[in-house]
Amino acid sequence: MAKTPAQRASKHGTTATPPSSPVVNTSTRRTPQKAQGNANLILIAGSVASLFLFAYFHLMTLNQMTALADGLAMPQSFVFGFDVAHVQALRAAMDADALGQLNYVGKTAGTLFALIFAVTALTLIAANVAKKPLRWALWALPLAFAAISLWANAAVDSMLGAETLNAGAVSLTSGLVTASWMLLLASLLAIGAALFLGRKKKSAPAEG
Repeated sequence: MAKTPAQRASKHGTTATPPSSPVVNTSTRRTPQKAQGNANLILIAGSVASLFLFAYFHLMTLNQMTALADGLAMPQSFVFGFDVAHVQALRAAMDADALGQLNYVGKTAGTLFALIFAVTALTLIAANVAKKPLRWALWALPLAFAAISLWANAAVDSMLGAETLNAGAVSLTSGLVTASWMLLLASLLAIGAALFLGRKKKSAPAEG
């Protein structure tokens, strides 16, 4: 007849009795430290990708596009906007293939940069800012940057590809491009503020 666990334990000790509950491997538990480490890895990857895409789109590709436009700069390169005369000269200098290339890099590298930068900024702000009203205020900047940047790229394509140039379209596109640059700068300042608040929050318990 089989012995009960209590009988086996009394005869052979506790080693003869298997544990009544499953053994938990504590090394696999999700701790706040592990969660923070995973978040840091995501932020590092997003930051590197954003920096690479910014350099690829603004510093390399758009500069290379000037070779297809008689040395004229692309609209997205103007931090403080552009005028009708520049757009007219650009339209005259660029053929269909050049316009197609600009459209392609705007929809790929330009879109990816705006989205990845915004997601990275949102994650970083969320990880460092505890107060919800302030967090939403800081979130508004990268969200607005992504939306305006995507709109600006689409407006550039529409402006350059239109049959007739419209001064209103030029003004709108110029304003969108300038706004995207200003929002990018504001988003970087928001990231800096979030990092400062996060560092201050971590150092507060140690000082106390």
